[in-house]
Amino acid sequence: MPELPEVETTCRGIEPHIKGIVVRSITVRQPQLRWLIPDQISSSVPGQRLLEVQRRAKYILLKFSRGDIIIHLGMSGSLRVLSTGQLPAKHDHFDISFCNGVVLRLTDPRRFGAVLWQGVDQPHKLLQNLGPEPLTETFTAKTFITAAKGRKVSVKQFVMDNKVVVGVGNIYAAEALFAAAIHPQTPVNQVSADKFNKLVAAIKFILAQAIERGGTTLKDFVGGDGKPGYFAQELQVYGRKGESCNACLKPLKEIRLGQRSTVYCPNCQRLPRIRKNSGK
Repeated sequence: MPELPEVETTCRGIEPHIKGIVVRSITVRQPQLRWLIPDQISSSVPGQRLLEVQRRAKYILLKFSRGDIIIHLGMSGSLRVLSTGQLPAKHDHFDISFCNGVVLRLTDPRRFGAVLWQGVDQPHKLLQNLGPEPLTETFTAKTFITAAKGRKVSVKQFVMDNKVVVGVGNIYAAEALFAAAIHPQTPVNQVSADKFNKLVAAIKFILAQAIERGGTTLKDFVGGDGKPGYFAQELQVYGRKGESCNACLKPLKEIRLGQRSTVYCPNCQRLPRIRKNSGK
């Protein structure tokens, strides 16, 4: 599933071709994705000018004066910028045609993605109660510490909770925990303030680095497959079960947390002794 850097790169890749352009038509070939595509999109969007392309968590927001189209890429979805007249393939389910001859096309073989609508001042329920964006000043160690009080969930699951901070998926959570030298099974109310500071810094650095490296893939959105992929970076732990740790050369181990695989270094990321009266 695309993570925050991939979604951010998608936004940056499509925006220069469609921002400020009036929509000519909407084409829905398969209305049943993860949820049914609302009829309101076809009735409300044609004739409107696209004002902004934004990202909230892992959702792409195409903002118009009457409301926003919300796109989630799911597990297999991608967006491409094409020219009018290019015939659709089997899994091309949704098109937005613009008056400049550009078509924004959603391809989704597994149909786990979504195309939804939210009206002005009527936030969609999927966007309500989301935590802060990790690359903004509102995301700090203090917000982490406050949210962690009284909770015993593992720090890995805590980091991936969108009510705590948005967009930190499995790959980047594992990488950030390694960078901060925190065992993924550590109860979150046992993480020290110093470790929280290191974790927040690691999340911000790793996500920003991934987005920066993704800039070289922007051409893939024009006539290509629309998939930036996971960026060319050296992953320290994710997907490296049994390999040597790059820091200490000990073998990396894999466990499952919240039904997700988690690779870590048992030497660099040690499970602390449980403190009593924690979370106060």
